Amino acid sequence: MPSRTDRVLVTGAAGLLGRAVLDALSGVRVTALDRVDPGDLPVDRVVVGDAGDPDVVRRALADVDAVIHLAAIPAPTLDTPLAVFGGNTRATFVVLHSAALAGVRRVVLASSMSVLGLAWAQVPLQPVYLPVDLRHPLQVTDPYALSKQADEATAAMVARRHGMAVTALRFPFLGGVERLARRSEEFRADPASGAQELWSYLHVDDAAAACLLGLTAPPAGSHVLFVAAPETLAPYPTEDLLAAFLPGVPLRARFPGRTVPVALEPARRLLGFTATRHLPLGSRSLIEEEPA
Repeated sequence: MPSRTDRVLVTGAAGLLGRAVLDALSGVRVTALDRVDPGDLPVDRVVVGDAGDPDVVRRALADVDAVIHLAAIPAPTLDTPLAVFGGNTRATFVVLHSAALAGVRRVVLASSMSVLGLAWAQVPLQPVYLPVDLRHPLQVTDPYALSKQADEATAAMVARRHGMAVTALRFPFLGGVERLARRSEEFRADPASGAQELWSYLHVDDAAAACLLGLTAPPAGSHVLFVAAPETLAPYPTEDLLAAFLPGVPLRARFPGRTVPVALEPARRLLGFTATRHLPLGSRSLIEEEPA
């Protein structure tokens, strides 16, 4: 943890990633902020309320030195477009702006690979090139991706205005072993279904580890990073998948085995982050799996 950090605020603390972050913060004083207190969070203080409410957030920030902001509606299908975009962006602005005014110097923000615009596009889109990296154009067509684009812009503004270190982590599909195994089986049965998210994934404990590194490593400024497992969640060679389901997309690198087509080096360089929890899938021929 960063030096002189006495208390970390985790928003969205009762969610899938929030709980993993709380476990990773064992031994650190933590304030949890969530809409409902489930009664079993391993923290010494819980604040109940909306992360978009300035009064709630001000209470949650008491004696806080660092923030991990995870609270969000995590998909465009879970509420109205206005609620998804408006709720997510308001919460991010309120949390980051309030944190800056409270003297917090380090914030980690949950962004998403969905910011690329591929995952939730109603008409399938293709990457402009692979691997996707921070220079890759955003092709946003849904309110969730738009909210993440706005969140990253908010992070940049707050970092610039207040001299903070704000790290936005672009997470792929997250889960524990069972959730990831179910997703992998979906990709085995229908590999095309994973093309818009590039068959990427990250174990939730690795995601939590990346959040903690975001509180320690980056210098002041705004940082956006892709974090993912180095291999895909599909049990097929990546280059076979790309040839079959993303034909014509320019490849700027080779993808041996099941290498994920996402640029992960910036996260290794800035955070020292490499995912360590892999789903052991092996690799099989895509052609042999295709129905006759």
